[in-house]
Parts: sequence; C-alpha cells; structure tokens
Amino acid sequence: MTAIKIDGKPAVAAGYALERYGAQLYARPGMRIVGVVELRHVERTQPAPDEDKEASVKLRITGLEIAGPEQEDAIRQAQEALYRHRTAYGTLGEDGEIALSEQTIKLTGGLLDAIEAARMRVAVAHWATAGRRALGVEQITTTEMRHELDAIVSGLESVLTPDAGGTDG
Repeated sequence: MTAIKIDGKPAVAAGYALERYGAQLYARPGMRIVGVVELRHVERTQPAPDEDKEASVKLRITGLEIAGPEQEDAIRQAQEALYRHRTAYGTLGEDGEIALSEQTIKLTGGLLDAIEAARMRVAVAHWATAGRRALGVEQITTTEMRHELDAIVSGLESVLTPDAGGTDG
C-alpha cells in the first residue's frame, strides 16, 4: 500500500485562510475548525524493488477555506455525506436485491438520497468485482466473455430500474 503524507507547510494561499485563527487555536488547545481543503500531489517516493520500504506520496494543502460558525453545520453535513458514500457496504443477492449492512443503514439516518447512494455503491462494487473476475479468466472464449458482459450489463440495468426484474446475480 502507498503511504500518504501531508507536507507540513500549506501553500501560501491556504496559509492565509488559517491566519485569522492563529490566536484562537493557540488560546484553546484541542479546538476544532472545519473547512474545505484542496490537496496537490507534490512528491513521490519509489523505493528500489529490493528495498523493504513503502512507496509514498506527499500532498500539500494548496487550497483551504475555513467555515464560519454559521457555515460549520453545512460543511460537517457534506463531510458526513462523503463518508457515507465512501464506506457504504452491503451485498447483492442472486435475485438482484441489495441488502445494505446495518452500519450503512445506521449511517444513512433514513435519508433517502444517502440510502440510494449506498445502494448504488454496493451494486457497482459487486458488478465491478464480477467484471474483474471475468477478466481474470485466462482462456475465456469470446462467447463466454459476451455472456459475462451481458450478465454485468443486465445487473447494472436492474440496479437503475429495480422494478424491471431480476438479474443473473
């Protein structure tokens, strides 16, 4: 796995966004602020093949805007939504039915868009795995590949229109 490192010094423009919070942060240890950040790849370390070291990528904060008190809730909600989308998990049954994990359901908090985003992520992950599995067969015939691809397309279509019928799973 590639290690991710954050460059210790933000870009000048990002530093300006933090300037006005310096005194508050110093006065209140443990204080939290929320914002929107942009990271840029600035360095890559690639160890020699025979070295027992981890490859790494260094990122620098190039853009940063800190939310004011009236904006913090909106930024935290966006952060929570991104987290829900990234961590959605569940299973896709042979009948095409998507079952979200209990943790994913808990994180959605009954939000319809969050439930749908989680459902879509689970389905796409399932069908991407099916595609990778088909690509991994070394001596697959054109007919067999067409059959696998047809199953994947049918499965994806059933996710978009769940009432249209089952899939090959």
